[in-house]
Amino acid sequence: MANQLLLVWGLGCWCCAAFVSAEDWLQWRGRHGNNHAPVSADPLITWDVQRGNGVLWKTKLPGAGHSSPTIVGDSIYLTTADESLNQQLLLAFDRDSGQIRKQAIVHDGGLPSRIHPRNTHASPTVASDGQHVFVVFHNADAIRVTAYDRSLAELWQQKVASFAPASFQFGYGASPILFQDRLIIAAEYDGPGSGLYGLDKKTGKQLWQVERPANLSFSSPVTTRLAGRQQLLLPGADKIESFDPMSGRRLWAAAASTEATCGTIVWDEQRVFISGGNPNAGTWSVLADGSGKLVWENRVMCYEQSLLADRGYVYAVSDSGVAYCWKASNGVEMWKTRLGGGFSSSPLLVNDRIYVCSEAGKTFVFAAQPDRYKPLATNPSGDEIFATPVALGKNLYIRYALQTASGRQEFLTCIGPG
Repeated sequence: MANQLLLVWGLGCWCCAAFVSAEDWLQWRGRHGNNHAPVSADPLITWDVQRGNGVLWKTKLPGAGHSSPTIVGDSIYLTTADESLNQQLLLAFDRDSGQIRKQAIVHDGGLPSRIHPRNTHASPTVASDGQHVFVVFHNADAIRVTAYDRSLAELWQQKVASFAPASFQFGYGASPILFQDRLIIAAEYDGPGSGLYGLDKKTGKQLWQVERPANLSFSSPVTTRLAGRQQLLLPGADKIESFDPMSGRRLWAAAASTEATCGTIVWDEQRVFISGGNPNAGTWSVLADGSGKLVWENRVMCYEQSLLADRGYVYAVSDSGVAYCWKASNGVEMWKTRLGGGFSSSPLLVNDRIYVCSEAGKTFVFAAQPDRYKPLATNPSGDEIFATPVALGKNLYIRYALQTASGRQEFLTCIGPG
């Protein structure tokens, strides 16, 4: 059976290149982890979900979640959790129609009894190599990962680490990422087994482990090539740290950030950037060459959402609803403006435009330019948005919620030209 499974996996990997294209969004923050849409993306600037203007389809979702869509070929993958049934689910949608093709019950029971009221039991985003999909959940006092093929046939399931926070029972939020044949998962909490893990994506076998401080933090790792080498980047525990993604070997650490972070690190050619808010609010930039040098910092807090780096500038929308543009090299503020409302969704770059969604369900579109804030549109997109949207081709995919007479209802919608 094991040989047959590996044969099926091998055939799938052989075919993988046929499934991966520029029109795929394979994991949290996209193929390159920077939340830049492909250059071919050109979604609408104005729409109105509640009136149906610009809506190609919208699909009711069971349960609740904060994970973002993962798009592979003609399929969309999304996690959710139904607390009434005590289940954590993986959903597969038809990309053209939005119809739910299939759902897999990943865990039947085992949901944590307590999480932060702003968190969900399905916050990590699905990762895919184009042929297989990987889902991570906090379940039964552990972080557990499950691998499926694209038809949602289960291939394997593995416990990554124990996860039973004591001081702060806020749940879990870090998304898995893929690097070559490694599946990389952060499981940081105030207890034994807190760590960063590298698994064999074919089998789930642990290949390496990096011990992390017993400190609750929620950031997803990210990989990129910086300073002439591949780097795996992770903030939290009052540091920004870099590792070799193949071995887990620590490359460098810088004394920056704060104890608990939720956002993912962003970067330019020389520096990395992160923001956080617990217990110290701020945004930090350090050199990525291993020197550990702090380049600049300020006191702006983007706690749950990530920053966005583009062409020598860093863009941010703070928890309090203020949008910023800073010069990446020195942190000089180029402009700031109040959008209003709270924000947990991360800004998305689509060529020369930035799309960002507020917790109150508005999607703001403004120009990615440093000389001044240039608003392009403010679009009603539901009553509540926590997930980050995805733009591919002419379409924009948004997970949102409405407050109805029968209670809160989540939807996945596709915005595009009719």
